Amino acid sequence: MTAQQPVDEHPATVATDAGMLVLWDPQRFEAVVDDDTWEDELLEDEDIVRHIQAGALVPLNVGGDGAFGVLVRSGTAATPAALTERESAHQLVASQPYHFVSRGRALVSGIEHVSGSVSDGVIEHSVSEGRYAVVIHLIDWQAETGSQDGRGRPVPGALPDFVVLINPAQPGQGSFRTAVRTFEAPNG
Repeated sequence: MTAQQPVDEHPATVATDAGMLVLWDPQRFEAVVDDDTWEDELLEDEDIVRHIQAGALVPLNVGGDGAFGVLVRSGTAATPAALTERESAHQLVASQPYHFVSRGRALVSGIEHVSGSVSDGVIEHSVSEGRYAVVIHLIDWQAETGSQDGRGRPVPGALPDFVVLINPAQPGQGSFRTAVRTFEAPNG
């Protein structure tokens, strides 16, 4: 059996100097127009959790700065987004579902780029309006033979660090992850 094709997917390299990547709804952050308003909305973990609980932001957070390969794939109720066999073979861990409420767009960037205006370093993904369950998969792309060049950098076609699956929330699905840290700590 062959896997059904996803409705939509976008691979990109996304960077952060603030220790966290995020998937976010730009309409929910229209009031963020400068450093002061950003700090009011996103500086503290409790602020971030408030936005996670509201379905406005999903963390891709492993606690570090850097540039990461991110593939965002969205599906429908009839054709849900799923990992490919290749991605599944190199998956390290998956998050529990996060709630995301789309108003037609989902952006991925470093948390420092969340604002009312889209800037460089922000990747846009079209998502129909509605409620979604978002699951983040951490992929060990380096474990795949031939994925790196002589300097240890990913070659074209290498797997990403993160695969983000966006699927419609199921009727009655009410339990979503709200932690700032995307994945559970080992043995905890």
